Amino acid sequence: QVQLVESGGGLVQPGGSLRLSCAASGFTFNSYIINWYRQAPGKERELVASISVSGRNTDYADSVKGRFTISRDNAKNTVSLQMNSLKPEDTAVYYCHAQNLLGRDDHWGQGTQVTVSS
Repeated sequence: QVQLVESGGGLVQPGGSLRLSCAASGFTFNSYIINWYRQAPGKERELVASISVSGRNTDYADSVKGRFTISRDNAKNTVSLQMNSLKPEDTAVYYCHAQNLLGRDDHWGQGTQVTVSS
């Protein structure tokens, strides 16, 4: 059974940090590009960060560049998103997404809520 399970969301004050984790199972993790998306109320889902199958290449939305860091551990089938200097506009549900390198299929997690507020 394919699963992507996010954790680590919560309430944090502006300027604070959170670390999101995504645990994968049921598919060949190291054949998948991993993305983090987010969706704020009333807005479209937005791609936040991506990491290649090897972990050597990463990409970020301009809005989070320099503040967020994506990483993966292929031995543990996990991916993390370290979020620093959080802003109220980072408030959203964050989703882990696995995209097959050859485009064969993709998988979504259930999402984890991040709220940045004083």
